[in-house]
Amino acid sequence: MGACALILLVLPATAQSQSNADLGAQLTRHLSTMKKDRQVLRFLETHDWLLSDPRFAVSAKRQLRLHTQSLVRTQQKAAAAKVALAQRAKARRLASLEAASPRTAICRTFGEYCQEALAVSRCESGLRTDAQNGQYLGLFQMGSSERRLFGHGDSASEQARAAHKYFVASGRSWGPWSCKPWA
Repeated sequence: MGACALILLVLPATAQSQSNADLGAQLTRHLSTMKKDRQVLRFLETHDWLLSDPRFAVSAKRQLRLHTQSLVRTQQKAAAAKVALAQRAKARRLASLEAASPRTAICRTFGEYCQEALAVSRCESGLRTDAQNGQYLGLFQMGSSERRLFGHGDSASEQARAAHKYFVASGRSWGPWSCKPWA
């Protein structure tokens, strides 16, 4: 009996992970169903005499009702699958940004100032997100008041974004940092 209960607990989790894994396939099936529903509805629209002919009216009206309901339900499911796929893609993009190496995160954030920012960060922290010198933390060794104003975080991307905000607020100057890119 305990094994049966365990199986019943594991099955929904497995089904959930499988349904998450094949959202694209689900969306494809939904789109295919919608296409078929539209074809039937178009056929009945162009052959509307079937709805009034006593020989076919009952069946034609039933098909009209079934395919109309199916189309509405499937459109909702397809929309939900599209949203889920978009959210998953966004989460993957954010995860890849957050998992970026310090060098990649700095260059993505600072753009044309990439080399200068790398030089400053290399000097300030050795390109280490966990670098600390008293109150100064992270890639760009920002102090507590700067972190409060411009943000901070554990990842290289978060720290680079915060430093970039500080850099821009300083008139795109490296003045606030002890290390300069040309030194």
